Amino acid sequence: MKMKREDVRNVAIIAHVDHGKTTLVDELLKQSGVFRVNQEVAERVMDSNDIERERGITILSKNTAVTYKGTKINIIDTPGHADFGGEVERVLKMVNGVILVVDAYEGAMPQTKFVLRKALELELSVIVCINKIDRPEARPNEVIDEILELFMDLDASDEQLDCPFVFASARSGYAIKDLDDEKTDMAPLFDTIIDYIPAPEGDPEADTQLLISTIDYNEFVGRIGVGKIDNGTIRVNQECAIVNYHEPEKQRKVKIGKLYEFDGLKKVEVTEATVGAIVAISGISDIHIGDTLCSVDHLEPIVFQKISEPTIAMNFMVNDSPLAGQEGKFITSRHIRERLFRELNTDVSLRVEETDSPDCFKVSGRGELHLSVLIENMRREGFEFAVSKAEVLYHYNERNQKLEPMEIAYVDVPEEFAGAVIQKLTGRKGELQGMSPANGGYTRLEFSIPSRGLIGYRGEFMTDTKGNGILNTIFDDYGPYKGDLSYRKTGSLIAYESGETITYGLFNAQERGLLFVGPGEKVYSGMIIGQNPKAEDIEVNVCKTKKLTNTRSSSADESLKLVPKKIMSLEQCLEFIDTDELLEITPNNLRIRKKILDPTMRKRSTMKK
Repeated sequence: MKMKREDVRNVAIIAHVDHGKTTLVDELLKQSGVFRVNQEVAERVMDSNDIERERGITILSKNTAVTYKGTKINIIDTPGHADFGGEVERVLKMVNGVILVVDAYEGAMPQTKFVLRKALELELSVIVCINKIDRPEARPNEVIDEILELFMDLDASDEQLDCPFVFASARSGYAIKDLDDEKTDMAPLFDTIIDYIPAPEGDPEADTQLLISTIDYNEFVGRIGVGKIDNGTIRVNQECAIVNYHEPEKQRKVKIGKLYEFDGLKKVEVTEATVGAIVAISGISDIHIGDTLCSVDHLEPIVFQKISEPTIAMNFMVNDSPLAGQEGKFITSRHIRERLFRELNTDVSLRVEETDSPDCFKVSGRGELHLSVLIENMRREGFEFAVSKAEVLYHYNERNQKLEPMEIAYVDVPEEFAGAVIQKLTGRKGELQGMSPANGGYTRLEFSIPSRGLIGYRGEFMTDTKGNGILNTIFDDYGPYKGDLSYRKTGSLIAYESGETITYGLFNAQERGLLFVGPGEKVYSGMIIGQNPKAEDIEVNVCKTKKLTNTRSSSADESLKLVPKKIMSLEQCLEFIDTDELLEITPNNLRIRKKILDPTMRKRSTMKK
């Protein structure tokens, strides 16, 4: 007998990156009394990882729960970045409705469209929350029209088109149903959730069925599966079976170790839970996303969406440079292997494969950002390793034609820079699909472009648009191979010998190009210490000292003026390296180097090519 659990609502918050999802969740937590009145609360409390805080992006979806007027509202904060789209797709299986957060100035953005399409396909109820209405340039009424147009473009049903609109300023902590209403607190949004999001349905008397939608990982208890109970009741120590819709041969018995429900930011241990509850289960070592936990005598997996395949790969390898092992704590292939395979516990869109060499692993992910976040995390944990340039993963069709991943790139730029951007992207095999005026004197360009055409482009884009452009990309599909592309038009300045850099040597080298090193830094032969504006590589001696004679004083050295070195971030280094180069990563330094350090061997290998 199916019943509705009126005391529970399950809702996900979806939006384009930076439209204020996480700040909104903060306010809902504060106003539902999760924190004590005088408790100090960090901003964006849901972004728990350091990198999430620094970059202001959500990487992993997070669960939390608040209670409002006796109803428990399970809230899931999802990432807005396309590279983490795999997270969003799965989370939507746990909820009955979504809150679509849209910036009152920017309006509907590419990622808004992507996440909304997923929600509409699953026939979820949508509440549109127009956030940041206190921005001076906010235009809420126009944004409503844009959103409704987007619903029509995505073939929404009549019920979906009839969705409620709520206006909010998450930062100031209020929501209103009408722009003229009094601005007090978040109650109008809470009321809309309870009135409009359907209560979860299921049969509490039926056999147990629970789909694992996300995986958490904890050093002490190992893997923790999180999911919603579709049918039946689940209890501690209950015997269950694990089955999987996409792996029919998978069937094994397990025992429920510990059971948790969410309350605010905490997990609370419970002895049993029933239909509609979102629970976390620990004690099952080999549990994966997409697994269904069900009764032993009724094996029926729940259908779920296959996880999006990775589109780019890079090699992670043991650092073998002359400076290897001096800065990192974890440097062996065993350390790197363990850490990469541990990452698979929580990151489902990642693949790790062993290669012919025991010191090298092929790591595939959803985009440059996805892999750079992993690299940055490992670096902070004390790992030292090297990575190769990101390369895209090709597919082949039945006629053995080469297919490559294609992306749709949406570019918003001031009109005067549109020409430069079009020229650069068409040079990278992009095709202009549309061009329209956007608000504030901007032009919106839409390109279809191979993923590899975007590798290393963001830095150039920022320079070309003087920091005023916005570039958003979304994976489209695999399409026919578009032909060869040269990644970099400039050459490298390569250190000629090992040692410490000296002002005199750097002063002579800086005439050749832009330097990445300053005086007193350790370098080695084959290390890249700068960029040559021309296409060829040049070897320079930056450890060279001035020969002293009895007529000159060495103090003349102090008058040499050096141009400040270019300091590169991790992303910029990953964008800069070419296919015959590696990036050496240590907790303290990022060094770019040639794969072959010895100049004679390097020349031979170039001649062979």
